[in-house]
Amino acid sequence: MKKFIAICAFSIMAFACSSKKEGNMVVKGQIKGLKKGTLYLQKMNDTVLVAVDSMALLGDDKFILTDNVESPVMYYLTFNGNAKDKHLMFFGEKGEITINDNIEEFGFKPEIIGSKNQDVMKKFREIDRRFKDQRLDFIQKDFEARKSQDEDLIKQVEADYKKMIRRRFLFSTNFAVTNADSEAAPYIALSELFDANIQLLDTINNSLTDKVKNSDYGKRLQKFVSDIKAKETK
Repeated sequence: MKKFIAICAFSIMAFACSSKKEGNMVVKGQIKGLKKGTLYLQKMNDTVLVAVDSMALLGDDKFILTDNVESPVMYYLTFNGNAKDKHLMFFGEKGEITINDNIEEFGFKPEIIGSKNQDVMKKFREIDRRFKDQRLDFIQKDFEARKSQDEDLIKQVEADYKKMIRRRFLFSTNFAVTNADSEAAPYIALSELFDANIQLLDTINNSLTDKVKNSDYGKRLQKFVSDIKAKETK
């Protein structure tokens, strides 16, 4: 009887493994310290975050998740499908992607290997972090200037802040143009330059390779630019 139960249990496990959805993108790795919970692989569908795969972790912090990628886009790793708490973003694409992280600082400094677009985004984030640090400095300067009620200083801080924002826009544009053969380029335009001058967005859009123009983010950028131009001509 025990032998029969063991065979049945093995059969159920084998069926579960064989029935797991397979895709052209395999995301695997380890979340150190995560011993219990469900890890979800999610992506945006229009404006809704949807789960494409999931895995229950019970005493083992290693995972394997998959999806069929038609065009490289941003994916999320979340716990129990809740992106409002801790989440990890990465650029998904065809092939095998390895993600290693830990539960304590999940999503802050993950090790991600196997995604060329993610490598581009990592370089962008490293440089862009300087502008974000400068923004925090300006917030402090503005607070102190307003506290002292120094109108001249307030105006100077505001003027310097606008110059910094223009530098960031130009940097982001140049970076995207330099990486025009990467789907990360139109993503940067859409996520970081949505409120920039249309000329900068147009510059990026016109620089994209045919492959990238036909990608998901490439098509979105084209529509975004076309919509802005249409409004400006009215």
